[in-house]
Amino acid sequence: MPPSQPNNPLHGITLEALLTELVQRYGWPELARRVNINCFKSDPSIKSSLKFLRRTPWARKEVEELYLRLKNSPWNR
Repeated sequence: MPPSQPNNPLHGITLEALLTELVQRYGWPELARRVNINCFKSDPSIKSSLKFLRRTPWARKEVEELYLRLKNSPWNR
C-alpha cells in the first residue's frame, strides 16, 4: 500500500484532470495568457500539452500553482 500524502494538495489528481479543468475554466487563450507556454498558444491540445508538461518541470510547476490558486480561490467555493 502506498504511503498517504496528507500535506500534498495535488495528491490523487492526475495531470490530465488538472489540465482539463483549467482548459474548461479558462479556455486556451486565457490559459496561455496566465502561463506563458507556447504549447498553449500554437495549436493547443491536451495531448501535446501533457507531453510538454511531463518533460518540463518548471512549466508543470507553474500550471500546478495556477490550479491550486483556482481551487483555493474564495470565488470557487
